[in-house]
Amino acid sequence: MSRNKNARKQRAPETARIESVTHDGKGIAAVAGKKVFVAGALEGETVVFQRRKRRRNYDEAQLLEVTEPSAARIEPRCAAFGVCGGCTLQQLNAADQRSIKERALRDNLERIGQVEPRSWLDPLFVDGETGGWGYRRRARLAVKDVAAKGRVLVGFREAHAPYVCDMHRCEVLAEPVGSLIDPLSDLVGRLSIRARLPQIEVAIADNVTELVFRVLDPPSREDLLALAEFAAAHSVQVSLQTGGPGSVAPLQQGQPIEELCYKLPEFDLEIGFEPTDFVQVNGAVNRLMVSRAIEHLEVLPEHRVLDLYCGIGNFSLALARKAAYVLAIEGEQLQVERGRHNADKNSITNCDFRQADLAKIEGNESWLSAGWDRVLLDPARSGAEEVIALMPIIGAIRVVYISCHPGTLARDAGVLVREQGYELEAAGIIDMFPHTGHVESIAIFQKVA
Repeated sequence: MSRNKNARKQRAPETARIESVTHDGKGIAAVAGKKVFVAGALEGETVVFQRRKRRRNYDEAQLLEVTEPSAARIEPRCAAFGVCGGCTLQQLNAADQRSIKERALRDNLERIGQVEPRSWLDPLFVDGETGGWGYRRRARLAVKDVAAKGRVLVGFREAHAPYVCDMHRCEVLAEPVGSLIDPLSDLVGRLSIRARLPQIEVAIADNVTELVFRVLDPPSREDLLALAEFAAAHSVQVSLQTGGPGSVAPLQQGQPIEELCYKLPEFDLEIGFEPTDFVQVNGAVNRLMVSRAIEHLEVLPEHRVLDLYCGIGNFSLALARKAAYVLAIEGEQLQVERGRHNADKNSITNCDFRQADLAKIEGNESWLSAGWDRVLLDPARSGAEEVIALMPIIGAIRVVYISCHPGTLARDAGVLVREQGYELEAAGIIDMFPHTGHVESIAIFQKVA
C-alpha cells in the first residue's frame, strides 16, 4: 500500500466511547490500547472522530459527530465553535467548566507537587451575562486575504489548522469589538495593503477602545482615510504598528490619543496601559482577584511587601494602599516605566518599581534580603522556580501565588511545602477565561512556625 493510501486509511472516521475529559475540553477515548484526545467530546459520550495528529503515546482527533450525547452537553453559543481555536468548553455550562478546571488543579497539585491544601477555596468568578460573555478586553486578531473566499478573514486561528477562522463575530470579545469582525473584514478588504496587514491588536479599556493595525507596507493616503473613517464611525482609536511594540504610533501624527486605563475602585486606583501591554483579559474577574489576593495576604499597615512579576502594577499599587512599603520587580523595562507612571498617576509614594530578570537572579541581590513580611507572585506560565529557590533568603512568612499554569504552580508548591517549611493553607481556581481551557488559580502559603 502506498504512503498516500495508508494516510487516507488512517484518517478514516472512527467511533468510540469517551472515558474522561481534560481541563481544556478534550474527551479521552482508548482505542486499540492507545489514547485518543477528541476535542469537544464529553465524558460518557459515544462519538465519531477523525485523527488529525499522531504522536508516540497518544493521538489528537477532531470531533465529527456525537451519536450518544451526555446529559451535560449544551448548545454552544458561538457559530464558530469547534472550528475556532479560541474557546473549547462552550458545550458545557459555566459550573461544569469550573468543575473541570478545579479537577485539573487538584490533580496537578497531587501528582506533580505531591501536596494538598488544608482547605479549598470556592471558585472565583463573575456570575451573569458579563461574567462569561463579552469579557475579553485584550486579543490579537489574525488577518488573511483569502482569494478563494473573495474576502479578508479576521479572527482567531482554527483549532486544527494554522488558518484564520471564517467567523463573523466573537461572543467572548468585549464590545464594541465582538461585533466588529465583519466590519473589520470589509475595511481591510478595501485597503491597498490588504495582503500586507497580518494582525490587529485589540485593547478595550474602561474608557476607550484602541485597535492597532500591524502594517508591513506603508498605507496609502486612501488607506489612511478609510482607517480614519472607520475609527470615527465605530468610536474607536486606531494606531499603526510598523515594527516591534515600540513602533506603535497614532494613525495621524500629532493626533491626540486618550490613554487606555482600567479602574480598581476598591483601592481608588486608575491604571493606565498601552495597547500592547499585558493586562488581565477579564476586567471584572481581575477586580475580584486583586481584592481576594490582598485579603489572603493579610497585609498590615506596618508590612513590607515584595511583588514579583509585577507588570504595570496591577497588584503592586493596590498593595501600596495597605502596606508601609512595596517593592515591585518586573523583567520588562517598559512595564517598569508604566508601573512608575501609574504610581505617579495615583499619587502613590510608597511603591518602587525595579527591573530585574527573575529567571536569572543569583541570590546575592541586595533587595532579596531587605526584610519582607509578605510576598506576592504572579509569574508567566513557566512559573517562579528561580524565585522559589531563594525564598529562604527572602524570608516572608506568608506568600500568595497567582498562577496561569497549574503544572508549574504544583511544581513550585511542592518545593515550598516539602523543602522549605511552608504549609499550603488554601488553593482554588479563578475563572479568568470562561469557555476556554485556561486555568488561572491562587494558592496561599504560610510558613510553619
